[in-house]
Amino acid sequence: MSENHPSAGPAPVGGLTVLQSDCGNCFGLCCVALAFTASADFAIDKDAGQPCPNLQQDFRCGIHTRLRPSGFAGCTGYDCFGAGQRVSQATFGGQDWRRAPGTAQQMFKVLPVMRQLHELLWYLTQALALPAARAVHPQLRLALTETERLAAQDADTLLDLDVAAQRAEVNTLLLRTSELVRAGHPGRKKDRRGADLIGARLKGADLRGANLRGAYLIGADLRGADLRGADLIGADLRDTDLRGADLTGSVFLTQGQLNTARGDASTRLPDGLGRPSHW
Repeated sequence: MSENHPSAGPAPVGGLTVLQSDCGNCFGLCCVALAFTASADFAIDKDAGQPCPNLQQDFRCGIHTRLRPSGFAGCTGYDCFGAGQRVSQATFGGQDWRRAPGTAQQMFKVLPVMRQLHELLWYLTQALALPAARAVHPQLRLALTETERLAAQDADTLLDLDVAAQRAEVNTLLLRTSELVRAGHPGRKKDRRGADLIGARLKGADLRGANLRGAYLIGADLRGADLRGADLIGADLRDTDLRGADLTGSVFLTQGQLNTARGDASTRLPDGLGRPSHW
């Protein structure tokens, strides 16, 4: 569903490219497995396991270039981190749910499990690219190897995984990574973890090294704000105005978050993330 997805197929884990969605190698899993409710993000109700009416026979979206004006802005903010193509091509060996309907329900249940594991792989890979987190790189590498081992299991094993336990273990390392990165930025660090900043007027704010983990920034005005080194993991950036903002060096920002926000050509982005097409 993401607005930015490369055409290259799956590659060995170890870089950010493999952890980006590749819809051309997926069986439209997110368009079937996930449920959504008619809202500002989705034009219709859809139950889990029910194919979206916009899903074509070749597993491509019939309105991909018109998702936002068609009322499906929520689709552009979803990023499977490469889980879709892995479930399609690796876990189920390239056998799609239409030709093998007996696999459908299990395939749809495996997707959210794999998506969580790939999200962890994304964050761990990002953390390993941060020189400031060098002190925890050995632990991060071990966690990356273990998470990849879990993701390589068969469908039955994946469905039995305690993903919450793995997330908790990895999150401890990500918190430490965040602390190390943010400590390198000058001034008093703002701690707005989980804060309600909906519609907040933060134009030009100095948020260097701020803790914005899980903050609600829906519709907030962050024009020209300095977010270098800010921890944005899980922050809700729907309709956040990022025009002219500096996000270089921000920690754990994802493409899906950017796709839900508003920005322009002057918005500065971290390496590895693309400028959404609607900006």
